[in-house]
Amino acid sequence: MNGVNGDATGTGPATPESAVPAQPRGLSTLFFTEMWERFSYYGMRAILAYYLYYPPGEGGLGVPQGEALSLVAVYGSAVYMSGVAGGWLADRVLGGQRAVLCGGVLIMFGHISLALPIGLAGVYLGLVLLVLGTGLLKPNVSAVLGTLYHEHDTRRDAGFSIFYMGINLGALFAPLVCGYLGQEVNWHLGFGAAAVGMALGLVQYVAGRRRLGGAATVPPNPLPAEHRGRVVGRAGLVVAAAVVLLLGLWLLGWLTAARVVDLISALSVVLPVIYFVVMSRSRQTTAVERQRLHAYIPLFAAAVLFWMLFEQQATVLAAYADTRVRLELFGFAFPASWFQSVNPVAILVLAPLFATLWLRLGERQPRTPRKFAGGLVGIGLSYVVAMAASRAGGPEDPVSPLWLVAVFAVMTCGELLLSPVGLSVTTKLAPKAFAAQTMGLFFLSNAAGLGIGAQVVKFYTDQTAVAYFSVLGVLAIGAGVLLAVSAPLITRSMHGVT
Repeated sequence: MNGVNGDATGTGPATPESAVPAQPRGLSTLFFTEMWERFSYYGMRAILAYYLYYPPGEGGLGVPQGEALSLVAVYGSAVYMSGVAGGWLADRVLGGQRAVLCGGVLIMFGHISLALPIGLAGVYLGLVLLVLGTGLLKPNVSAVLGTLYHEHDTRRDAGFSIFYMGINLGALFAPLVCGYLGQEVNWHLGFGAAAVGMALGLVQYVAGRRRLGGAATVPPNPLPAEHRGRVVGRAGLVVAAAVVLLLGLWLLGWLTAARVVDLISALSVVLPVIYFVVMSRSRQTTAVERQRLHAYIPLFAAAVLFWMLFEQQATVLAAYADTRVRLELFGFAFPASWFQSVNPVAILVLAPLFATLWLRLGERQPRTPRKFAGGLVGIGLSYVVAMAASRAGGPEDPVSPLWLVAVFAVMTCGELLLSPVGLSVTTKLAPKAFAAQTMGLFFLSNAAGLGIGAQVVKFYTDQTAVAYFSVLGVLAIGAGVLLAVSAPLITRSMHGVT
């Protein structure tokens, strides 16, 4: 990355006025850590649904397709919900840097479990480890990045856009490597490649931690030593009680896969509501921070709707690619999982343009609420394109793969207006005592979107495709217009944060 130099805290000498402002050196370490973690995540996700619902004769597990898609969605929801616990551990016990390291180790072992040919047992164990590991790594790597910038540092949005390119660089190669190995060679080789990717990320992170300096090495709101035993004991009791309860429900036959999906969906909505209330009422939250937190609520709601639609790449759009799209272009055949590389390709092309645009506009760039509104309109338009593709062909007459490429390209424009900007504004609006936990709260928007999406995807069939994409597309566009109209009121409550 050009121009990534200066000290770890971002307080080095100013660059000449004609030059692009230099980024903190620690950005490169976090860039590659996130790149490899996302390689492992998106590589596994590219083949998980297919592995679950493909018949045993094709190496799959034979899970009904609808159940498989819902399971993939609620797994993603659980991954993002675990970010709350990971943020709390970083804020109170571990510090951000150690949380990232511990999370990466758990993620690696999760992919190793999926790579073992032991059926659903390996899947469930692997998914649990991935949920725990991602909860530690995902919110904290972004929170550590946020500590490299001052609150009003104009390089912040550009830095997060560069960081977001690392995410999508990993996401680009993951489906190509893991998807090919999984669908064309052996499912477990695909999952194994994801494990290797996370291992490489850990090696790079350990070698490059010196570039982070003292950023997030200690918890910002450490748990008093005299309270640690009591807190750990209570947490252990809660976990033990939950395990006993779930085991009992399973033995009684109540805990079916469908009820687990419903339970996680409900929890994904309830948890962020509780968290907003707790942070807002905390004595450690100042009056200004509380108003900023209230201004964050409509942005959070917009993000929930956005992710509900965006994350269907791994569920509805994956199934759509498998059954309704011609898997050949210019005489070259390819697996359906490769479509999941289209979005990161578009990100890598467009992200530098967006980053440059924000830098050049400076103080004249749109405020965050209007960027979020543009993101909702973009995702809505992508579903309108999917509706048009559904009208153009069906399972008996598959459409050109360029239709789905167009869906992902339009979707990407919306993503760049909302996701990296959301990461950035969260670090700026977060109460100081809840820095990492508020980043975990941002990822709860993904959790809620995926949790709601696990219920919504049940309405998708080949027969309802046109109506399905139409309704969701219009809903997103309408919400984007409403947010744009409300932008001045939201901006005033942000108290100078843009």
